[in-house]
Amino acid sequence: ARETAPAAVDPKDYLGPDGKPSRDHAINGPLSAAIPGEPAALAWLAEHYGQLPLARSLAPAIRLARDGFQPDARMLARIGARREVIARYPASAALYLVDGEVPRAGWTFKSADLARVFELLARHGHDGFYRGELANTLVDGVRKAGGRWSLEDLAAYAVKERAPIAFDYRGYHIVTASPPSSGGIALAEMLNILSGYRLDQLDRVHRVHLIVEAMRRAYRDRAEYLGDPDYVSMPVAELTSPLYAAGLRASIHPDKATPSALLPPYMAPLESTHTTHFSIIDSAGNMVSATQTVNLPFGSGFVVPGTGFVLNDEMDDFALVAGKPNAYGLVGGEANAPRPGHRPLSSMTPTLVIGKERTGVIGTPGGSRIITMVLEGVLAFIDGDTPEQIVARPRFHHQFLPDVISAEPGAFTPAEVKALEAMGHVVSESERRWGFMNAVSWNRKTGQMHAASDPRGTSGSGRVK
Repeated sequence: ARETAPAAVDPKDYLGPDGKPSRDHAINGPLSAAIPGEPAALAWLAEHYGQLPLARSLAPAIRLARDGFQPDARMLARIGARREVIARYPASAALYLVDGEVPRAGWTFKSADLARVFELLARHGHDGFYRGELANTLVDGVRKAGGRWSLEDLAAYAVKERAPIAFDYRGYHIVTASPPSSGGIALAEMLNILSGYRLDQLDRVHRVHLIVEAMRRAYRDRAEYLGDPDYVSMPVAELTSPLYAAGLRASIHPDKATPSALLPPYMAPLESTHTTHFSIIDSAGNMVSATQTVNLPFGSGFVVPGTGFVLNDEMDDFALVAGKPNAYGLVGGEANAPRPGHRPLSSMTPTLVIGKERTGVIGTPGGSRIITMVLEGVLAFIDGDTPEQIVARPRFHHQFLPDVISAEPGAFTPAEVKALEAMGHVVSESERRWGFMNAVSWNRKTGQMHAASDPRGTSGSGRVK
């Protein structure tokens, strides 16, 4: 249910007067918003997989929207980070600000408009959002504000059910996301590379070194080959093949970093960071790993009057201006160029890990770091960590370019940093942590379940027998 570009998409809209890419148009306001997919997904899941009618599943959300709730400090901080953009649009400011300012603790968020949107979806399913009264309101509001949506764009939106990426690693069967998410292919490539090593027998520095080298190669291929599978031919079988991974593994020196400049060059577009994820295993053993996103915190910052929700800014996940650098100096590829109805590339990597006795459900937000976080989570699960341990682990990341290992505070000791740098790696410790992983495990032999959410945000954990 990835978002799609409107039929009238025009790359010129994302250029400033000087002919250079306009970051503001790409991430803020109606031009940044792609046609939403999540409402269609909710209706599709209820119709094809759910045991409950959509109206019953949406009832708690309708109640929360109508009666309100008090946001935590994390949400208020996100509003603060986007206050300037939110304040541009009257309906956005009315929904998220108080007298033009960021609300204080104890403020109650509520939206009768959003409750009505949920009620239309609950009553009419897919058509409640994509046709009729709400569709007219959305298109009218977007176009009045300068966007390019049409009623035909909404009416044409359809869920695409695709075969997942599935492969084996160390006795576990792993099921993960297929394109237009890049996460599953990249995860398969990295784990196939790592399958040739006994990571459990290595010291921490050499283990990290090999994991980083696998990350480096997978992210290079991600940028080169991946896009919307409805329009781009991708060598998926080759990229996920153990034979291809063996060739990549042969290029890794056991004690020296491979400079990214020595690999075939490619520069990937930046992907933004605001995503949510939930992992579920129910009493019948059904599993859900679901990742969803509006891109930046509060998406485009633009609320269509009368709807009560903010539109995404997913257009920025396309390479909006082919061959021209974006505001971060990165060049996008033709495979991910914006075209009518196309779906942008993402890093979302919802994953199921199924062993002989233990099953895990893992996923996280985190922009381009999602894939490496899930990789580290899968490796930790297979090593025997509990969800509480998995979600709390300090994280590191490499994405081919820039040629740097990003590390959360405390991810490496000073001695480990020194040893990695002696191998030729550049290590940059971040001032912040990233991600908000959620993980569930089920020991099918004992029947015991564990669940944990990331301590980097509002968290909780528990054990169910």
